[in-house]
Amino acid sequence: MLQSFLVSTSLVALAEIGDKTQLLSLVLAARYRKPLPIALGVLVATLANHAGAGGIGTLLAGWLNPTILNWAVVASFALMAGWILIPDKLDAGEIALPKQAMGVFGTTVFAFFLAEMGDKTQVVTIALAAQYRDFLSVVAGTTLGMMLANVPVIYLGSRFADRLHPKAVHIVACLIFTVLGGLALRNALMNTPLLG
Repeated sequence: MLQSFLVSTSLVALAEIGDKTQLLSLVLAARYRKPLPIALGVLVATLANHAGAGGIGTLLAGWLNPTILNWAVVASFALMAGWILIPDKLDAGEIALPKQAMGVFGTTVFAFFLAEMGDKTQVVTIALAAQYRDFLSVVAGTTLGMMLANVPVIYLGSRFADRLHPKAVHIVACLIFTVLGGLALRNALMNTPLLG
């Protein structure tokens, strides 16, 4: 339980550095200059998104044959190790911010939830929930990781973002995903019957 929480927190915090949702946090902070409703909006959107992803991962763990699931986890970690090295960009028209009628909090929830759909951290949440079969610890960990990566950006803005070296952070995250993929591969090989 503690292991799944800590791994989930660290992986998502690293994966989020330079991610489009972190860039969106910076855009929202610069546009609205109201950090508390933006941070709360990120929290609500992340909880909703990652709860859905964690639910999918937990369901897959229950439905799939353990051998297939082990190999799917290996493939997902290998995919993430490569995908994390591809830098994200937030195009001006990619996330259309809704009208002011929703307020800063509502706008943040809406925009952040949509930006997180199909994002790296959502895929990681599915894979971790399937691997650990621990919905609460994984969702709590991935949500905390998301907040650790985004709240400083929201409060400190571009000064903080300019000092990060996303490429170095992505390389570290790639190495972590590779190690986790290797551990998942070892588990898959040990639990796969030999064909003969």
